[in-house]
Amino acid sequence: MRVDLFDFDLPEERIALRPVSPRDSARMLVVRPDGGPVLEDRHVFDLPSFLSPGDALVFNDTKVIPAQLEGKRLREGAQQTPVSATLHMRIGPERWKAFARPGKRIKVGDRIEFGHTGDTCLLGTLGAVVEEKGEAGEVTLRFDFSGPALDEAIMTVGHIPLPPYIASKRGEDEKDRTDYQTVYAREEGAVAAPTAGLHFTPALFEALDRAGIERHFVTLHVGAGTFLPVKADDTDDHKMHLETGHVSAETAARLNAVKARGGRIVCVGTTSLRLVESAADASGRIEPWSGPTGIFITPGYRFKAVDVLMTNFHLPKSTLFMLVSAFAGLDTMRAAYAHAIESGYRFYSYGDASLLFRKS
Repeated sequence: MRVDLFDFDLPEERIALRPVSPRDSARMLVVRPDGGPVLEDRHVFDLPSFLSPGDALVFNDTKVIPAQLEGKRLREGAQQTPVSATLHMRIGPERWKAFARPGKRIKVGDRIEFGHTGDTCLLGTLGAVVEEKGEAGEVTLRFDFSGPALDEAIMTVGHIPLPPYIASKRGEDEKDRTDYQTVYAREEGAVAAPTAGLHFTPALFEALDRAGIERHFVTLHVGAGTFLPVKADDTDDHKMHLETGHVSAETAARLNAVKARGGRIVCVGTTSLRLVESAADASGRIEPWSGPTGIFITPGYRFKAVDVLMTNFHLPKSTLFMLVSAFAGLDTMRAAYAHAIESGYRFYSYGDASLLFRKS
């Protein structure tokens, strides 16, 4: 499909720079392509009224790490060059794939020292060597430390990698360390938050429990590739970046039981949807899963397991807007986004939510 089919104009003032408080007071646009009203303006705290006892919410419990690293490239006989690297996928105890800038000035074998706080790794820096160099500024970094020692060093020298549409308008601050994290985050490794989950609060969980809604967790470590624009003119020419995920045997069995008794699987966020659909076979049965997924969902995709999707509002011409258009229908989602823009909904990571029922 042509990528420009997924384009739309978004006024700058619709981009949310901070979340609302409390989190579950965010607005929520309910989209029902097969039944009226097609569009309904509600709030996140209304979520239990749209679900039925026995339905199951699926959350991504990944935890955002301070994966934005600033440092200097060291090369014999050359001037030190400032370098920024965003870690996006761990591939070993001491190795990470990252997007580095300025990518053209970095070569295999270069040494980069990140952090200058004076209290990290004894010398005040976290060192790494560039092992490989790929496309679009992607590099493989081998750090001097590994395992828990590397984790601790990254926590000390790193910064929360705010999405570029926020970072271009304000700097990261201490508040982002809690704002850009779900209340149920537990598995460290994400570069970006599963933003639909940012709307949940203990009070909303209590209301869902009273309504008889199950709660299950999967893990997909969101990578920096989620922020990369689609540069191809046709969706067939776009390559998705891989992200690592895990669906336990216990969770798979419980979700299959939900489907067997007629309940619905409601994914909170496109990340949990992508993982559940990756783990589902052709019949819709969800199998245990562990490993990378690069599933790319566009209109025409046949959903195998997921019935309802709660998600934020996404960028134009993005893979996520393509996904929601596949889920609820392109014409429906174009109308929904036009309504959201006209009605003052807040967009992107810190913005409002939508609740999408799958188009039959």
